[in-house]
Amino acid sequence: MRTKTLKYRILTAFTGIILIFSACISGLGYYVIKNDVFGRTQQQVELFLNSARTFYEEEINRIGVFLEAADLTASPQILKDKFKLDYFYRLPVAEAAESSSEIVRKVAETGQSLGGTRVIENQELAQMPLQLQQRCRIDILETEMARPTEMKVLEAALAKEFALPVRDDAGQVKEVVFAGRIINHDYVLVDRIRKLVFGDAIYEDKPVGTVTVFMDDVRVSTNVLDKDGRRAVGTRVSEKVYSKVVESGERWLDRAFVVTHWYRTGYEPIRTIDGKIVGILYVGMLESPFNDMAIRIVFGFLLVVALAAVLAFVFSVILTGSIVNPITEMLTATRKMADGQLGHEVTPDKTIRELNQFARSFNDMSVRLKERESSLKLSNEKMAELNKTYLDLLGFVAHELKGLLSSAVINAYSIRDGFLGMINFKQKKAVISICRNLDYLDATVKKFLNLSRIERGNLEVHRTSFAIGKDVFETSVQTFAKLANDKEITVANEIDPELTIKADVDLMQIVSNNLVNNAIKYGDEGGQVNITAKDKGGFVTIEVYNDSTPIPEDKIGRLFKKFSRLDMPSKKKVKGTGLGLYITKQIVEAHGGNIRAEAKQTGNSFIFTISKE
Repeated sequence: MRTKTLKYRILTAFTGIILIFSACISGLGYYVIKNDVFGRTQQQVELFLNSARTFYEEEINRIGVFLEAADLTASPQILKDKFKLDYFYRLPVAEAAESSSEIVRKVAETGQSLGGTRVIENQELAQMPLQLQQRCRIDILETEMARPTEMKVLEAALAKEFALPVRDDAGQVKEVVFAGRIINHDYVLVDRIRKLVFGDAIYEDKPVGTVTVFMDDVRVSTNVLDKDGRRAVGTRVSEKVYSKVVESGERWLDRAFVVTHWYRTGYEPIRTIDGKIVGILYVGMLESPFNDMAIRIVFGFLLVVALAAVLAFVFSVILTGSIVNPITEMLTATRKMADGQLGHEVTPDKTIRELNQFARSFNDMSVRLKERESSLKLSNEKMAELNKTYLDLLGFVAHELKGLLSSAVINAYSIRDGFLGMINFKQKKAVISICRNLDYLDATVKKFLNLSRIERGNLEVHRTSFAIGKDVFETSVQTFAKLANDKEITVANEIDPELTIKADVDLMQIVSNNLVNNAIKYGDEGGQVNITAKDKGGFVTIEVYNDSTPIPEDKIGRLFKKFSRLDMPSKKKVKGTGLGLYITKQIVEAHGGNIRAEAKQTGNSFIFTISKE
């Protein structure tokens, strides 16, 4: 590999950092700008869709207001002209009950005024004026991204309709009056909504905001323009939007291809009074102006980043030149030091204050290293000997005590339980105290034996498959059952008996014993200890919880340190070595897992995670 000069490497590193940083900043800037622009735009579109829905429903209600204010005995033609209605009818209540309009039928049934959207089929249109029939007829145009269809002409109509009952002197409904406006080719409706919602903004000869009413998937009224600049009546909604809005009955709030361009859009279903979806209400904002704005902002941002990168490069060249020569001299001195020439010094005659300080520090370091080399060599020899003596003593004492304790425990329990003859009450009380202390001493010895294994590096993991709840934690629960009973603590092992892991069963028993024993020992009298596990696929998380005083956050970090015990006033009488959790942590980590403590509202949990394999 070809070597490079220090100056070349520093300049290369600076240049690479500048380029990478510039690219990251540019990418982040573009992402933030574009997402902020379009995120806000999409939020606006959702608000605009809500406004459009309000205006659309208000149009229906206005028909009802006109009817309620009108002289219904006047000529239908006069009423249609006066209120700009496309049709107006009066029907006896019996005929109204059989009407093709579900709105009219509902009013005849309930006697309550009602308005809504409905479809006027071809048979009903045939009874209306020819001019109105021709207006309703729409040629269906082939549209990119629309679903396949064989329909060529739309001959039905979508209408906004309102009906109200007319009552006789007795208050009975005798007639139903209803009127409406055909939405097909009704540009007043969509233009009015667009003006109220978006204003008259134009971008490249196209309106920025657009509104459309669809009958099924066909545009029957719109101010979206086609490629020839005409209203795109007869074009159809994309298959993706149709599936979401009409077939699933949900809103669509996303970008969508509308006839010829991409828009930030909002679509929602138009339903009849019976809840049937018969069309779509759409609002959209042309995406092009926002794309162009984002690009302009990004280009401006990139220009600033580029200028900053050039300035940073120039500065790096100057800085590199000022530090390379002094560093080269220092490098020569460090080579001598590396060759064993401890005590070698350089002349602190540099033009940069920091390098002068560096030279003086180097000289001090060189002298002190020479002094410390001898001292450290002697200290290391002593430390190695002391550590070996400590480990040998720890293992020897623990092993010897274990044998003596086994005999003492057996004899003490034999006396306590009357196997060696009856004893009086005071004697039994004393023996019980002796047994309790021997149990504590036995547990302490076991912990020191485990500590000895850990300190020597002899903690070997022999993995076998076993049920962690049934084969390990249940054994611990039974082992410490008497301690739990004495404190009236309920221990619940809720681990699935079939939950199996592959680990060292003996080491896991130590973990289980330490956690269950601690949970009972430090738990509140009359409290609860819960043992649970969660199977998360490749690993298992086991939690041992007890009702107790929550451990303060600033003390949790000390729990797993060797010989560390928390100063808890409520637990001062509880004996402990400060080794159990340290050993538990070492065993869990030897299995590739981790353990932590969490303070709960009414207690504490110790949670460890271990691989299942």
